[in-house]
Amino acid sequence: MEELEHTCPHPRTTLTEPAIFARETSCDCRAPHEKLTIAQASRGTPVDRPVRVYADGIFDLFHSGHARALMQAKNLFPNTYLIVGVCSDELTHKYKGFTVMTEHERYEALRHCRYVDEVLRDAPWTLTPEFLEKHRIDFVAHDDIPYSSAGSEDVYKHIKEAGMFVPTQRTEGISTSDIITRIVKDYDVYARRNLQRGYTAKELNVSYINEKKYRLQNQVDRMKEKVRTVEEKSKHFVYRVEEKSHDLIQKWEEKSREFIGNFLELFGPDGTWKQVFQERSGRMLSYALSPRGSPCNSPPRELSPLRSPSPPSPPTRRHSARPTPPTAPKGASASISSMSEGDEDEK
Repeated sequence: MEELEHTCPHPRTTLTEPAIFARETSCDCRAPHEKLTIAQASRGTPVDRPVRVYADGIFDLFHSGHARALMQAKNLFPNTYLIVGVCSDELTHKYKGFTVMTEHERYEALRHCRYVDEVLRDAPWTLTPEFLEKHRIDFVAHDDIPYSSAGSEDVYKHIKEAGMFVPTQRTEGISTSDIITRIVKDYDVYARRNLQRGYTAKELNVSYINEKKYRLQNQVDRMKEKVRTVEEKSKHFVYRVEEKSHDLIQKWEEKSREFIGNFLELFGPDGTWKQVFQERSGRMLSYALSPRGSPCNSPPRELSPLRSPSPPSPPTRRHSARPTPPTAPKGASASISSMSEGDEDEK
């Protein structure tokens, strides 16, 4: 049993390494390969006898639709070993058309898909009984739509008749053809983008005139982007100014209401200032009608016994610049006095 398990590969349980490549000459599985029915495979098989499911395709521009189909194939049975066949560039270009990715790029894309256990390179376009026996394939997984190619209406017709076909569901809205159609539709956009990223016109198969046109359009787009950026910044600045203006107006209104309220409270009809004015005017009127009496006698000043009042000093005469009148002589003054005495006696 140990030797059997050693020589038969098992489905991958870890994702630390990419899937292996299948041998071109023989199959790695050495376990007895009795034929299984879908019912037997659905009930489960021993660990050393996984159900070998084969899915083939081109897998160009590997996308989610491819991955979902492989996920369905991997989960068809409890113990599934998924082998994915990838057709070469030669066969694909002959029967289907030119591919975007090379065969080696497509091989590597499949190796790193989590659902794939083994990748078979240069897969055949039509599956023969010898090929199925060589790789000990139990079932083939593909969507149920008839695939007409290489002169056949359905290349899987004989597989379906043998009871080895298991259908999967296509994912709507995604396919390699859809992706290529998008690229072709927006060719100018992608050509301009790659020119801007450093690719040459020769690498993009772009003519000289188209190259100049695309570069001019790139410059115009950059100018538009700058204008758009300036507009956004201006709008942001205006919005901030309006917001601050609104705040200032709101604060001004609040302060104005507060000032008017305080003014009315102080100077209004019933304000504090009127009450104070009325009180003061009433007090002044009462003072005018009934003034307070002054005291009759003032207490005398008592002089100190030790000190006597000093006589008032004579007033100092100031020297005047006017000339003094002449004094009368003594005789004349005596006669004047005697005349005045005589007049008094007569009276």
